[in-house]
Amino acid sequence: MEQSFVFKFLGLTFDLSGIIGSTLMAAVVLFVCIWLSGKVEMKPNKKQNIMEYLIDFTDGIVKDNVSDVDARKHLSLYAFVLFIYIWFMNQLGLFLEVKAGDNIFVKSPTADPVTTMSFAMMTLLLSFTFGMQKFGTGGYWRNYAEPVSFLFPINMIEEVTNFLTLSLRLYGNIYAGEVLLTLIGNSFAPSFGVITLVLAAPLAMIWQGFSVFIGSIQAYVFVTLSMVYVGKKVTKE
Repeated sequence: MEQSFVFKFLGLTFDLSGIIGSTLMAAVVLFVCIWLSGKVEMKPNKKQNIMEYLIDFTDGIVKDNVSDVDARKHLSLYAFVLFIYIWFMNQLGLFLEVKAGDNIFVKSPTADPVTTMSFAMMTLLLSFTFGMQKFGTGGYWRNYAEPVSFLFPINMIEEVTNFLTLSLRLYGNIYAGEVLLTLIGNSFAPSFGVITLVLAAPLAMIWQGFSVFIGSIQAYVFVTLSMVYVGKKVTKE
C-alpha cells in the first residue's frame, strides 16, 4: 500500500513528502512572482498585467468580506500569497508524483490534513489577533457571550467547527482527486490489457482537467472563507 515517507527526529514525526512538496511549491511561487513583477512599467506589459489581475482578484475577495478598512490593509498581501500558494499546492500531485517502492516522496501537500489544518489554524489565529486589536482582549471575549451569555459555549464550539470545516474541505477534495487518478492509472488501466489501457489515457486527462478546476475553486473557497472568518472578528454584530 502506498504511503507518505515519514521519519522521526527528537521524538517528532515528520512527513517528508509534505516537506518536499510545500518547499518546492514555495520556490515555484517565489519564482513566478519575481518573473511576473521583475520589470514594472507605467504601461503594464503582459506579465505585469497577469500579476496585477491576480492582486486585484484577491483584493476583491478581501473587500467583499472584510468591512474594517484597517484590517483590509494587512490582509491584502496575506490573501494573495495564500491563494497562489494553495493553488500551486493543489496542482502538484496532478502532474508530478515521485515514488520509491511503497513510499511517496512528492505529492500535493494539501492532500495531507496536517497541511490544510496548519493553514486553517494560521487563519484562525490571525482572526483572533485582529479581533483583540479591534476590541481589546476583554471586549473580544465578551463578543462570544452576546446577545445572551449562554451562547458563549456554543460560539466556542463554532470556532472548532470552523477550523475543521475550513481545513477538511480542502483536504478532502484534493485527496479524493489524487486517489481517483491513482485508481485509474494503477487499477483500471492494466485490468484488461490494451483495451482498458487505451480507455484510461483520455479518462485520466479529463479527470486531470477537472481536478485543475476543482483545485482552483478550492483555493478560492479557502481564501474567501478565511476572509469571512477574519471579517466576523473585526465586526461587532
